[in-house]
Amino acid sequence: MSTIHSSPVGDYTVKETPPSRLVKTHSATLLGVDAVPVDLEVHAAQGQPKTFWSGLPDNAVRESQSRIEAALKVNGYRWPGMRMVINLAPADIRKEGSGYDLPIALAILGASGQIPSSPFSEYMIMGELSLDGHLLPVRGVLPVAIQARKAGFRGILVPRANETEASVVEGLATYGMESLRSVVDFFCNPVKPAPVTPQLQNSPNEVSRLELDFADVRGQLGVKRALEVAAAGGHNVILIGPPGTGKTMLARRMPGILPVLSPVEALETTKIHSVAGKLGRGSGLVRMRPFRSPHHTISDVALVGGGGIPNPGEISLAHNGVLFLDELPEFKRTVLEVMRQPLEDRKVTISRARFAVEYPANFMLLASMNPCPCGYLNHPEKDCSCAPGVVERYLQRISGPLLDRIDLHVEVVPVPFRELASPEASESSADVRTRVMDARRIQHARFSGEEGVYCNALMSGRLLRTHCAIDANGQQLLRTVMEKLDLSARAHDRILKVARTIADLAGSPRIANEHLAEAINYRSMDRSGWGNKR
Repeated sequence: MSTIHSSPVGDYTVKETPPSRLVKTHSATLLGVDAVPVDLEVHAAQGQPKTFWSGLPDNAVRESQSRIEAALKVNGYRWPGMRMVINLAPADIRKEGSGYDLPIALAILGASGQIPSSPFSEYMIMGELSLDGHLLPVRGVLPVAIQARKAGFRGILVPRANETEASVVEGLATYGMESLRSVVDFFCNPVKPAPVTPQLQNSPNEVSRLELDFADVRGQLGVKRALEVAAAGGHNVILIGPPGTGKTMLARRMPGILPVLSPVEALETTKIHSVAGKLGRGSGLVRMRPFRSPHHTISDVALVGGGGIPNPGEISLAHNGVLFLDELPEFKRTVLEVMRQPLEDRKVTISRARFAVEYPANFMLLASMNPCPCGYLNHPEKDCSCAPGVVERYLQRISGPLLDRIDLHVEVVPVPFRELASPEASESSADVRTRVMDARRIQHARFSGEEGVYCNALMSGRLLRTHCAIDANGQQLLRTVMEKLDLSARAHDRILKVARTIADLAGSPRIANEHLAEAINYRSMDRSGWGNKR
């Protein structure tokens, strides 16, 4: 004869466990930047008390048994003295992380008859349990919420710290929970609390509050112009000059002149940062373009992503934004070379024996370097102290194929005292950004029918022939430069793309000779004799 068990939460009673019961809850696992549905199945039956795990759980998932057992006891429940099989389906995908604690705990409570289990089918659930039953934040909540909406779930239950992140998904009710007790109460009471109201933590106006502004930089008008061109077209750029000329200072002001992320770009960017666990507590959609600046001691895995449990690298965290590599020749050659393919494909694929994941990597590369080890090669006032051959070996740390993928090579020269002491205010980042956004609007209209193309740097060969036509004089100019500098076909295409951007900034429907000449001028390191000691 069954007995009655009263739960410590809510006004409800359930019958003691029958001889055998199967209960299922729903969650998801991450595969790249997307989520794959996972069913958490718990089968409880009379027999020797023992727990069996199946479905390729990793150590963090297996260790959840200890956390769940402690959380249940602290909150007045019990770990069932039964034979239990805990299965994470589908069984051919490895399950990683601590986000399954909560759905497994609920399935155990349902299978052991301590709470009713019928409402579980309408919600996707994730969260890590502390030993006292409180819910701790987990990574990858946004892709899971997107998958929950796609799969037709009524809502999603997440830790309170992740509720803002999940709530940006429209058409899905999001509930932020504090503890296991509050989740049990949610399922056992027919009256549900109000879902979380979506909040966009980062508004488009946030860009105007950036502390680093072009107005703080005296002189360097040519470099500012080059960065404006790069921002307008999404082009890669390298700054070459002596120490103290402002290369890093200018580079760190690049976010202030970039346009705000579009809704699609913001969702893509936020997903990557969510998967990597880089979103702060209470963060919503990322609205500012990322600016990543890894140290030159970074490994190739940290840069492109990977590891035993694959995670996005710096190039993916810079997706839709800027990857800044300061002192480029100081990076290991192998680290720089692994960027070559992502710079072309705008994605990186990490393959393992049983699976492969793909991370987007559509970033703008911004690099800086000294012209030689001592830093004073071609300095107008100081002499280079490098021995013969040292400069050449220094420059050879950057391979030709990588340098070929950088659109603008910009020389940064020392600023004269009269410009440093000038009381005249420099142009602000807001003013530059206005022109950049005007040029981006032209490109948006130009590529409106092209999937995945929103700026000139992303043009394919077909689009290049369509939108970068030049007249006979321009053809002659470009032919002369190609032959004199022995440029590659890739350099030829990048010159045309940069010229198209310069024309867009000028509001010109066609590429004029002056636009082409300026684009050619940005190929400093292709010039014969560049880097030789004078």
